[in-house]
Amino acid sequence: MGAFSPTDKMMHAAAYFVLASCWYFYLLVSKPDNYRFKTGFSIISVLVIAFGMLIEVLQGILTSHRQPDWADIAANSFGVLLAFGFFVFFLNFLKNVKQRICSFL
Repeated sequence: MGAFSPTDKMMHAAAYFVLASCWYFYLLVSKPDNYRFKTGFSIISVLVIAFGMLIEVLQGILTSHRQPDWADIAANSFGVLLAFGFFVFFLNFLKNVKQRICSFL
């Protein structure tokens, strides 16, 4: 297992926050407003968390100098869940912004 570094874990959380947010934004702009966004966000969240777990496992299997780290998986998952909470909380606001942009274009 790797050494626990708060800065490293914050970087993991931030990276996965951005990764999940990019997918959420894509879903938000590509689907109609009556789409079930919370369900879509949930599916994306599960897939991104599974991706993070897969990367950690492959680090241990495919490399000799890297090891899987449960703390990295937790930090990755925290970043995804933080993005999920942000998008669900601001969903109505984001949909309103989307409508205003679409009506402008």
